[in-house]
Amino acid sequence: MNLGISALKYIEEVKNGNLTVEEFISKTIERIQKVDSALHAYLSINEQAIDQARQIDKKIKSNENVGSCMGMPISIKDNMCVKGTKTTCASKMLENFVAPYDATVVSKLKNEDAIIIGKTNLDEFAMGLSTEFSAYGPSKNPWNIDYVPGGSSGGSAVAVSANESIASLGSDTGGSVRNPASFCSVVGYKPTYGLISRYGLISYSNSIEQIGPITKTVEDTAFLLNMIAGKDSQDNTTVDNQNEDYLQGIDSGVEGKKIGIIKEMTQEGVDAQVSSALTKAISNLESLGAKFEEISLDMVEYSVAAYYTITATEAGSNLARYDNLRYGYDFDLEGYEFNSYISKARKNFGPEVTRRMILGGFVPSAGHAGKYFLKAMKVKSKLTAEVNDALKKVDMLISPTVPILPFKFGEKIDDPVALFLVDSNTVTANLTEKPAISIPFEISNGLPIGIQLMANSMQDKMLLQAAYALQTTVKLPEVPA
Repeated sequence: MNLGISALKYIEEVKNGNLTVEEFISKTIERIQKVDSALHAYLSINEQAIDQARQIDKKIKSNENVGSCMGMPISIKDNMCVKGTKTTCASKMLENFVAPYDATVVSKLKNEDAIIIGKTNLDEFAMGLSTEFSAYGPSKNPWNIDYVPGGSSGGSAVAVSANESIASLGSDTGGSVRNPASFCSVVGYKPTYGLISRYGLISYSNSIEQIGPITKTVEDTAFLLNMIAGKDSQDNTTVDNQNEDYLQGIDSGVEGKKIGIIKEMTQEGVDAQVSSALTKAISNLESLGAKFEEISLDMVEYSVAAYYTITATEAGSNLARYDNLRYGYDFDLEGYEFNSYISKARKNFGPEVTRRMILGGFVPSAGHAGKYFLKAMKVKSKLTAEVNDALKKVDMLISPTVPILPFKFGEKIDDPVALFLVDSNTVTANLTEKPAISIPFEISNGLPIGIQLMANSMQDKMLLQAAYALQTTVKLPEVPA
């Protein structure tokens, strides 16, 4: 049985009777048991998955209405609530927290008869770029386990890449879906801000983060988007997408489309192999009828600094709730006064979360807000204006997803600034609320390279069409078993 099939192929096989849901779920669980001790994509597995698969098979046999997912195994990053399961954010602070409700995206998938196969690993509270900051140990890159899988949605990308689930949902605050998608050779999508509800996503930086699919193909991303996008009364930042069908016309191509090559994301600090892959991607799109011109975005130089200033400020506020009084871990109250108890209880935060909380308390504080936080907001505003102006001249923008190849464990962990710069090509989409996608494009010396396309707000459908066109020009090897 081919566990590496796409979501759309899986549906076709189940409809044709070539596959039962129980068979596929059983084989998926066997696969997880076989490879996940080495890869560590998952923090928990759904023990009811096979029973749920049998129920869906019964519905199919008796010609009852079955949801469009037809029992496909989908994994969920462990910072989204799945009712009755642990939602730990890969942190010791929430190691025994059981979610009392489903996130909106999870409800929508369950309504379409998806099977939530398990919760995936991540950098603690989604703060990191390599999954090295998980309190439960890192996920490993299935292409080479000595290398990081990217982050913070590393577990989700590993699960899809290593055929441990057909698709996954991650969250993207500064590239946390696209970065691991690039490093693991899968598709990662960050939608227009507000297109997908964040209700039930444990907050890191509300004004910037978004939930996004990680899939094997661009058309699978469109398929998932059809189910999870749209207005939600539980999230006032959501937008009405008029029930857009993202799959319809996905093969429309890029004939006559103008694409801007972002100068600041394609020159300094870009690995030679990554630069070469971008040149090939541009050539491939040109052969399909796209036209290119170079675009300069001066504010990109300041985007990473602005991003970390804004997100640390919001994280400092969001993480203040973790005082171990409302929820947390078992730690006796006796012998402490209020402040000393909270201070001691927070020892269970990891180093990256602690660093960002301290930064988040400092940069907006009296005497410093003007120098740091307000300047970062100005950069955000100017960058948005620059990107909006660029997208009046061109339909889309292109760059490598990540300027470097995947790196080895431990290589950047002691240098936060070097680690932050891994996000230099992805944060712009988050700061400007634009949709962006990472498309797997090449394997160089056994390590994956992804290409990023970015479009204007609510132009998600056109972006997916362009990504699909690029995907058709690529034939990539299977992930090593």
